[in-house]
Amino acid sequence: MKLLVLTPEPVDADLLRATLGDEVEGAEVLVVSPATNQSKLAFWISDPDQAIAEAETAQEETVERLEEEGIDAAGDTGESEPALALQDALATFPADRIVVFSHPEGERDYREDEGIAEVEQRFGIPVMHAEIGR
Repeated sequence: MKLLVLTPEPVDADLLRATLGDEVEGAEVLVVSPATNQSKLAFWISDPDQAIAEAETAQEETVERLEEEGIDAAGDTGESEPALALQDALATFPADRIVVFSHPEGERDYREDEGIAEVEQRFGIPVMHAEIGR
């Protein structure tokens, strides 16, 4: 099973298992963190380097945590629009399932859930959605 995980924050194997159950065991996982900004204002006025650095940290920490738990994982930093980040990842990683982690409603980064609703229909790959705490 090839599993594509999209997350704005580091997640661990326990959260992934709580979301997917036993499907995680033996899966090949690609973690993608989109370079989203905290707010609309930050999106328009800031240097994207900060968002990219945060995304790199999130995917690196997630990969590290998953590998410590025995899950085969690799990571990448994606476009700021999550649906585009998924599209780019799927070009080289033919996932069987996608798991999208996001912050709780009201705490989401600017554009964090943009285009996510159409992902399953657009790519024909089952999508699961789970929230992460701060």
